[in-house]
Amino acid sequence: MRKKLMLLAELQAIDLKIDSFKGEREGMVQEQDLLDSRVAEAESGIALKKAELASFEEEKLGLEEGLALEVENISRSEGRIKEIKTQKEYQAVSKEITAARKQKAEIEDQILQKIARIEEFNGEISGLEENVALLLGNVAEQKGAIQAKIDSLDKGIVSDTAAREEIVKGFSSSVVRRYTMLREQRRGLAVAEARSGSCLGCNMNLPPQLYNCLFRGEELITCPHCQRILVLHQEG
Repeated sequence: MRKKLMLLAELQAIDLKIDSFKGEREGMVQEQDLLDSRVAEAESGIALKKAELASFEEEKLGLEEGLALEVENISRSEGRIKEIKTQKEYQAVSKEITAARKQKAEIEDQILQKIARIEEFNGEISGLEENVALLLGNVAEQKGAIQAKIDSLDKGIVSDTAAREEIVKGFSSSVVRRYTMLREQRRGLAVAEARSGSCLGCNMNLPPQLYNCLFRGEELITCPHCQRILVLHQEG
């Protein structure tokens, strides 16, 4: 039984190592996800800028259509002047032409403003795309390094899991169930060392008679306080 108790302690050490590997692996996967989110956020920023650019280009197109209409109106009105016979009609047409020319100038000014803003947007988008390209290269490098660590951890997990399975074969299913249940209930620590009359799992004193039984190593004994399986490393 003493040998089996030592194997239980070894099993727990392997399980704790696997837990550590899995926790580290999860952290690295989260780190990869964070890097992906940074790229997604940067690409989303570009998409928003492009949407704004498209809106300005659409507004510019509408202004250009309005400008063409005003130019046509001016041309039509100027053509009518030749046919005018009265001063009143001349003044009315001249007024139309003046208003149309004013509207034309305002539209042209608005178009120039749109063109300037579109150029700004194109410059901003170009800069953002350059930044994303650099970010992608950086992220790819970081993710590659992280993946190498994950692969190494996976190998360790596979190796330790195989060693664990070999140890588990030496125990009855009832002991394995008990061990597993205790690990779940005691934050991964199902086995505790007994030393100097105390359980190191809960730091409570053990009854002298129980402690003496541990020296004999003839049976599986649990701490009466925390119910962990006790293992005695004899002193001296």
